[in-house]
Amino acid sequence: MSASPLISLSGITKTYGRGHAAFQALKGIDLEIDSGDFLAIMGPSGSGKSTTMNILGCLDTPTSGSYRLKDVQVERLERSQRALLRRHCLGFVFQGFNLLPRTTALENVELPLIYRGEPASSRHEAARAALAQVGLKGWESHTPAELSGGQQQRVAIARAIVTRPEVLLADEPTGNLDTRTSREIMELIVSLNEKLGITVLMVTHEPDIAAYARRVVHFVDGFLESDERKREIL
Repeated sequence: MSASPLISLSGITKTYGRGHAAFQALKGIDLEIDSGDFLAIMGPSGSGKSTTMNILGCLDTPTSGSYRLKDVQVERLERSQRALLRRHCLGFVFQGFNLLPRTTALENVELPLIYRGEPASSRHEAARAALAQVGLKGWESHTPAELSGGQQQRVAIARAIVTRPEVLLADEPTGNLDTRTSREIMELIVSLNEKLGITVLMVTHEPDIAAYARRVVHFVDGFLESDERKREIL
């Protein structure tokens, strides 16, 4: 008997506004994602991909339908419970890095552990290990202004994985980077997926970036139009 999927969306809809101003961003999304998968989410602006990512990241709730994460019925949780789920199961990487400008790389990576109330000694150790994992050993005391764009995104990835999340949500992670640096960042994300088993959900507009994923889904006008597996798990 096969294991149940890590993530399951069933009949997910999302409507913003009411009456004549209502806009249905999602129109019945069914999607299952297994632990360890690497999914690229594509589609034009307004297709529903960002709304889906917000729901998957417990940042928003569906209007109707079911969202299960690790057999937890997410849409039934209170806001504080969803925050706990985010804190313990999910890591986030954004296009704009979102680093605190006047703090060091080490302090930026420690932030999620501060929110979890972990003591300073274990925070320092975990943050140093995460920076080493992304190739930034020796850069702990540098501020974002002293780092290249690629290095800043590596710090952001270290911050996302320092809590050892099961799922990494990446929103256009290479959008602010040049081609060579984009390739390096994507190779790092592939490594985290394959070596650490982190499930990766990534929004991208770029086919060459989506090609790094094992599976590509396309959204159009609030519907999931296609779901293609690119390659088998190594």
